[in-house]
Amino acid sequence: MIHLTKISKQHGSQVLFSNASLQILPKTRIGLVGANGSGKTTIFRLITGEEEADDGEISYSKKIKTGYFSQNVGEMSGKSALQEVMSAASDVMMLGEKMKKMEAAMAEPMDETAMELLLEQYGEAAELFESRGGYDLETRAQTVLTGLGIGPVDYTRPVESFSGGWKMRIALAKILTISPDVLLLDEPTNHLDMESIIWLENWLVNEFKGALLMTCHDHDFMNRVVSRTVEVANHTTTTYGGNYDYYIREREIRMKQLVASHRRQQEMLAKEENFIARFKARVSHAAQVQSRIKKIEKIERIQLPEQQRIIKFEFSEPPRSGDDVVLLDGLSKTWDTKDKNAKIVFSNISGLINRQDKIAVVGVNGAGKSTFLKILAGKTPPTKGISKIGANIKIGYFSQHSMDILDAKKTIFETIQNALPMAGIGVIRNLCGAFLFSGDDVEKRIDQLSGGEKSRVVLATLLGQPINFLILDEPTNHLDILSREVLLNALKQFTGTIVLVSHDRHFLRCLVDKVFEIDQGEMISYKGDYEYYLSKTGRDHRAI
Repeated sequence: MIHLTKISKQHGSQVLFSNASLQILPKTRIGLVGANGSGKTTIFRLITGEEEADDGEISYSKKIKTGYFSQNVGEMSGKSALQEVMSAASDVMMLGEKMKKMEAAMAEPMDETAMELLLEQYGEAAELFESRGGYDLETRAQTVLTGLGIGPVDYTRPVESFSGGWKMRIALAKILTISPDVLLLDEPTNHLDMESIIWLENWLVNEFKGALLMTCHDHDFMNRVVSRTVEVANHTTTTYGGNYDYYIREREIRMKQLVASHRRQQEMLAKEENFIARFKARVSHAAQVQSRIKKIEKIERIQLPEQQRIIKFEFSEPPRSGDDVVLLDGLSKTWDTKDKNAKIVFSNISGLINRQDKIAVVGVNGAGKSTFLKILAGKTPPTKGISKIGANIKIGYFSQHSMDILDAKKTIFETIQNALPMAGIGVIRNLCGAFLFSGDDVEKRIDQLSGGEKSRVVLATLLGQPINFLILDEPTNHLDILSREVLLNALKQFTGTIVLVSHDRHFLRCLVDKVFEIDQGEMISYKGDYEYYLSKTGRDHRAI
């Protein structure tokens, strides 16, 4: 369907691809993986024609329809949410209008020849309309919108009244509704809650019949959706015939084999070069020396790939807290709204968070998970009840809002130095380096950073402090899969207490030993891991 053959691409002095190839065949499900900046998004832009390759060829099958979802949704205004989604199939809607005009014309008197011609044209139009899903377009748009969390009550809401995150869902719904032959998804799970992620996962596996190429930082999502993984690294692409877990295992095997081959080659080259050095001055060995020189000149050198840099999370041993970390008694929270009708978030929550608990707070979007964490962190007071912090508790709180309140004019170094005023320059530089800020990078101002870089700055400030109670609201949102794994392993080793909200199921499954579910204003405690919670509630989030 789509073939990228021996592609080369350079942005300024940065070489992204050199002689790279990629095939998207019918019904294949491909996951693109690689470090940030390796060129994954550029591949999408090359396929869509937004960028051109410096060299190589990009070929397409005839009459294929491509749908591309990116993080740049563009302007949306002047339509309702449902109208905006359906506008993606404007060609189908225009065809439907053309058919209506034909139907009206057929009701008028005309000669037999003209009628036969019109009937033939109408038949062709109807066949095309059906093949493009015209007859169930509105129903399909409604189904997709609902699956992504925008229900019937919001179908007619003006699209400009939605926040940025919800506009992303509408943009995604537009692409899914047209059911293209090739679906290109660049981080589709960003801004989605757990329920919407699971719906999208099921839709891609069970409903979508075309080919898929996507990037995604959600480990479970990748495993269940893709059947082939393409790694973008070292200026090329490498294909693995399985899902993300298969890719990780196979890459390790290939890397060991490559290292062994490289070592054997280096030993052989050293032996040959030693022979040349010893006998190059002897006339009696001249022919042998020249033969070996020609031999090693013809050998294609095995190159070891650069190792992907990932965050090195290392938590120092935290001070010991009391056994009772937080006592919750009759906790309630109500927000006052503009129309003076109070919105009850949750009420009468009671319970105890113990030392070394690792707790996931779960619930549908809008259930109050983030509000609950804010109360624990002391960022907002409860309306009723108490949240009593225990003895010797040192709180570290991470949220997307934490990133927003960084001083835009300060550098990375200054930001971390302000958080750790007693630390020496060497300690701060080492901490910056652990979070991938080295050399002159530490002098970058906050307003020059991406979301992922800001996230790493905040995590770095937490890492350097003597914290024994971590409260984390979506800590993995801006981290790639490998960095999430490093964070996960660090949190597993953390000997303090953790309460977190995350829509990364792999993260929750591997980390937590208790689950608090907030549902319809109440909280239920499940004294078991995430799998235990799923089994007790019947919410098997892995099911497809």
